[in-house]
Amino acid sequence: MELTRRRFIRIGGAAAGAAAVGSGLATRWWGLDGDAVADPGTDGDRVVPTFCELCFWKCGVLAHVRDGRVTKLTGNPKHPLSRGRLCPRGTGGAGLLYDPDRLKRPMIRREKRGEAVFEEVGWAAALDYTAEKLMKIKEKYGPEAVALYSHGYGGSWFKHLLKAYGSDAIAAPSYAQCRGPREVGWQLTFGAGVGSPEQLDIENSRVLTLIGSHLGENMHNTQVQELAAALDRGAQLVVVDPRFSTAAGKARYWLPIKPGTDIALLLAWMHVIVRDGLHDRAYLDKYAIGLDKLAKHLTDKTPEWAWTETGIPAGTIVETARFIAGGRPASLVHPGRRVVWYGDDTQRTRAIAILNALLGSYARRGGIYVPSQMQLPTYPYAKYGHEPRVPPDSPKDRAYPLADETLASGLCMASIPGTAAYDIKGWLVYGTNLLMAMPQPEKVKEAIQALDFIAVVDVLPAEIAGWADVVLPESTYLERCDEVDNPPYKVPFAAVRQPVVEPMHDSKPGWWIAREIAHRIGLADYFPWKDSLEYAMHRVHSAGISCETMKSDGVVVGKAQPTTIEDGLEPTFATPSGRIELFSQRLADAGFDPMPGYTPPEEPPAGHFRLLFGRSPVHTFGRTTNNRFLGEVASENEVWVNADAAKEQGVAGGDKVVLVNQDGARSQPIRVKATERIRPDCVYMVHGFGHDAKGLKFARNRGADDARLVTRIKVDPIMGGTGMNVNFVRIERA
Repeated sequence: MELTRRRFIRIGGAAAGAAAVGSGLATRWWGLDGDAVADPGTDGDRVVPTFCELCFWKCGVLAHVRDGRVTKLTGNPKHPLSRGRLCPRGTGGAGLLYDPDRLKRPMIRREKRGEAVFEEVGWAAALDYTAEKLMKIKEKYGPEAVALYSHGYGGSWFKHLLKAYGSDAIAAPSYAQCRGPREVGWQLTFGAGVGSPEQLDIENSRVLTLIGSHLGENMHNTQVQELAAALDRGAQLVVVDPRFSTAAGKARYWLPIKPGTDIALLLAWMHVIVRDGLHDRAYLDKYAIGLDKLAKHLTDKTPEWAWTETGIPAGTIVETARFIAGGRPASLVHPGRRVVWYGDDTQRTRAIAILNALLGSYARRGGIYVPSQMQLPTYPYAKYGHEPRVPPDSPKDRAYPLADETLASGLCMASIPGTAAYDIKGWLVYGTNLLMAMPQPEKVKEAIQALDFIAVVDVLPAEIAGWADVVLPESTYLERCDEVDNPPYKVPFAAVRQPVVEPMHDSKPGWWIAREIAHRIGLADYFPWKDSLEYAMHRVHSAGISCETMKSDGVVVGKAQPTTIEDGLEPTFATPSGRIELFSQRLADAGFDPMPGYTPPEEPPAGHFRLLFGRSPVHTFGRTTNNRFLGEVASENEVWVNADAAKEQGVAGGDKVVLVNQDGARSQPIRVKATERIRPDCVYMVHGFGHDAKGLKFARNRGADDARLVTRIKVDPIMGGTGMNVNFVRIERA
């Protein structure tokens, strides 16, 4: 069955819808296609509400089950995030459940780390082994010598376990390798981070500006639905990107900026807006401080100056600045998601925050809303009876005083003996494939080899599992109950993840694994409940919510609260001044520029291109590339090369090439996509392909892994994020 592409203009890759329907996973895709799609007859004899984990947006799902098998996944119309629709990945969740390559039984390593040679054992043996190793590390080095890397909602059980054990060394690559700089930049400006889901009122925006943000390819369900609704109502897009992205195809303006010069453009936009009196003076007078200092800082940041840096003509800079300001206060400059680019990332995201402040968009309809949250009591377990050591960072002479989370990269480097205040000796790794999620993978391997112990809890045999001492197979999100979800959002809500089918093979839910380890190391008092269902029902019932309603609907939505000034909200700002800070005294006191400055980026060596990478609308990093259903749509990545540059290199579209970076690191063979849709000084590839794990029989050797080429980073001095867009590659024929 084939779906038309005619109306799939917001998101891109309409073939995903065809694949979803063809595999019996959905009867419609996004509701954006005008053609009728025949129902493939996949309704279940029962429907179980739960929420998704194909990415980390946690959309509400209705799982159809027939004869004990999941036949279809659709969006829960009662859930505020899914609104009755799922993205392509969400519809493909059964592809994870029924993946033939799933980890099926616990395993203990029998050969050298990295060789992925294991013996299958029973759960008792695997858990006893894990407990013994953890106790040995605690006795020899102290509990703080064990670190947890976690990415995924089920990681909450292991965070609780590690804190009870005595360690606060808990981190996720999603901070220092993804969103951390924008959280710090916005906290410095508004006193609050952006959050997840991001607190953006896209559906009511008049003008939406995307700066290197691939919305529609980075498929966050609610935001893409809101973007589609906004475009239908006549909203306009301004897209700043070296590549003509899917969103750029819908834009009023596409600015193909020179990579690394974004701050120059942002400063020039602010120069025009302040110079021409286009900022929201009344809003700033009431809520902000530092406008006079900012105006002085912007004096020489002219469009003509920015033209020489960015490659964007001065007239275009003036025109787009006025256009963006013309939509205020419903003019939103998107803060982005993965923002670790060039090492100046906190200052760049702070520049975006300041620009939003000039537009008066914070706490405004069509801008940034102030969320509310449903409050759920905690479960009454034993209090943590210790004061854990501050997690180590690395190197010893570098501190990141404004980071508000532990750095995964810092814990990794602290595992190499002698590089930090104290050594990390053991890792628990939950749901994150560190060899593809972290930069400098050879450093990651060096750190692993120095450990006394590493345990991996996962669903699939990803690369990191091949380096583990013990592998503990977790049930998928469709087979387990997890922590109740109650994020800050436009409306307060709480959602429950319920088991849809019984765990397959000999996999176990994360709560059970964490509890069993706790019982073996003397921490049973921290897991006093029978199972996660009892735990979740206690929290829900204690909040005065009907457990029956929660189970039948999957979600309970609370009373809407004011989220914008237009709703009657009077915003407050948790900054030192209690106001929006255009000039940051905190930055000045810490020895940094109090307002964003600009430093030109490093130029590529002769014959090299800057390496850029991003997301696919049908995949979540490398977590889903082994999914057969989603692989029908996108089974490998390509390298985008400007058509003229490709001709100069002697390659054409479809040719297989190898990318070689400035340090000699080589990619796997990858096909060329020769296109006019990218600048000639850079190349682009989708992240998450190029697996070499033996157990990933579908994804192995498909496409190329960009992480292999990220051998250099530029660390953000403010919060420690690892800027990764600082690598250059040349092209060789495969």
